Amino acid sequence: MLPDADELAEVLLDLAVPHEDISELVRMGRRVTDDPELVRLLEGAVQELVRDMGEAGRPVEPPELDWATGALQRCFPVYVFVAALPHTRAYHRERGVPADVSRRTLADLGRNMAVHRRRYGRTGVEAPRWLTHHFRGELYQLGRLQFERAAHGQRTGQALAAAGLDVAPGTPCLNLHIPDFLGPLSPGACDRSLALAAEFFARCFPEEKYRAALCHSWLLDPQLRDYLPADSNIVRFQGRFQAAREDTEPADTEPVRFVFGDPDLPVETLPRRTPVERAVGDHLRAGKHWYMGHGWFPL
Repeated sequence: MLPDADELAEVLLDLAVPHEDISELVRMGRRVTDDPELVRLLEGAVQELVRDMGEAGRPVEPPELDWATGALQRCFPVYVFVAALPHTRAYHRERGVPADVSRRTLADLGRNMAVHRRRYGRTGVEAPRWLTHHFRGELYQLGRLQFERAAHGQRTGQALAAAGLDVAPGTPCLNLHIPDFLGPLSPGACDRSLALAAEFFARCFPEEKYRAALCHSWLLDPQLRDYLPADSNIVRFQGRFQAAREDTEPADTEPVRFVFGDPDLPVETLPRRTPVERAVGDHLRAGKHWYMGHGWFPL
C-alpha cells in the first residue's frame, strides 16, 4: 500500500522526482488509495513486479489504465514503484547493496520523469517498462554508467565465442547504459564506473561470472567519427568496444530523442549549438540515417 501523504512526499523526494511534480502526485495518491478498484490494480501490479525479485531478464509490463485519462493514466506507474519500494530495498539489503548505490539507482525514476517533463511539459513517466529493471534488482547505477545484469543473446553469444571468449548464449553479461543529466561521458568517469562495477558485482553477485560488457546504443554508430574529433568523449567511448554485429534498420529517432529530448522534432528545426547537435542534425538533413551500434569488451 502507499504511504500517507506526508511520507509519500518524502519518498518522492528520495526518488529524485521533480519538485514541481510532487504536490500533484500527493494529491492524486489520495484518489488512488480511496478507490477500491485502483487499490486492487495497484496491489496486483506490485505483486507482478516483485515476483521472482532479482531474476534477470523476466519482462514485466507496468499496468496501463486504458480507461483513465490525464495525469492518473500518466502517473499510475509512480504509485506502483513507490508501493514496491520496500520489496526492492529489502532485496538490496539482502544482497549487500550499499545505501548510496541503492538511492542513486532508484533515483532514475525522477530522471525519467524529468525527461517526460522536458518533452511534454507535464507530470508523467516516460518509460515505465525500463524502470522495472531498477525496482527488480536487475540494474544498478555505479558512477557515470548504469550496469544491467543480463544474459548473452543468441547472436552476441555466438559472436563473442567466435572471438575467443568463454561465453555462450544465456551466460551472464553486463549491459551498459548511459543515463541522462549526469555530465560528460569522460574517459575518467567511465574508468571509475567500471572499477566500481568490478568491486560491486564481485561483492553483491559473486555467483554470476561476467566475461563481457555489452552496449546497444546509437552512441556506438561509427558514423559519429565522421563528425566528431578523435579526442571527443563519444569517440573515445566507442574505442572501448569491439563490434558485435551491425544493424541495417535505421534508428533515426534515437539520437534525436536523447540529444534534443523529443524524437518527433522536425529534422529541419534541430538546433546546431554543440558538435553533437550539429552531427546528428546535419547527418539527417543530408538524407542519411543513424543506426544502433552493438559493441562489447571483455571483463
